[in-house]
Amino acid sequence: MSGATASRRGQILVVDDSRVNRLLLARALEAQDYVVAMAEHGRAALELLRAQGAPSFDVVLLDLLMPEMDGYQALAEIKADPALRHIPVIMISAVEELESVVRCLELGAADYLLKPFNATLLRARISGSLASKRLRDLELEYLEQVGRLTDAAASVEAACFEPETLDEVVARRDALGQLARVFQRMAREVHAREERLQRQVHELRIEVDEAKRAREVAEITSTEYFQNLQEQARQLRSKH
Repeated sequence: MSGATASRRGQILVVDDSRVNRLLLARALEAQDYVVAMAEHGRAALELLRAQGAPSFDVVLLDLLMPEMDGYQALAEIKADPALRHIPVIMISAVEELESVVRCLELGAADYLLKPFNATLLRARISGSLASKRLRDLELEYLEQVGRLTDAAASVEAACFEPETLDEVVARRDALGQLARVFQRMAREVHAREERLQRQVHELRIEVDEAKRAREVAEITSTEYFQNLQEQARQLRSKH
């Protein structure tokens, strides 16, 4: 499957201590064109999430009762990690007690499905979680680019702004992109003016230095001592 298709369809991490259950879920998800990774318990899931990075996964399907690290603890650690907390986690368990459902939702689960799972219901819940995740990703991207624009304003004041740092924001087709384009254009104008001013200051400094040298030379050549030397030199030249 191409990277573009994988990104569009979503990448899902299946966490279950039962190999049979993992394979059943993986087959059901791959039949819907999702990209699937698997882990056999909570600790392995966390290691995989942290190793590959949050952007690698769009949804986690998490079993509740597992050895090594159960679903409760894994869910709590995912939601406590700033880099992972925005990934939707759907609990899948044979445990039907309301207390377990409530506990998972309070810990931050996006949903709770009972085993054996219904393929149609699973697809609907995953689609909903993916939509929420993508909206959240867009929001985070927007906030990150707003921060980049704010940093650019500070860089202009510090005279260290590089217009290329805003290229990604400028490419947006919304109000933020329009603002970034105006800012980038103004910043370039400010930079150009600063360069012109620096050149003018440099040229003025050269003129001042030349005028100073001219005055010093004039002061020297106007002295009686220098004029006597000059006269002696003329006399020597006339003799030859």
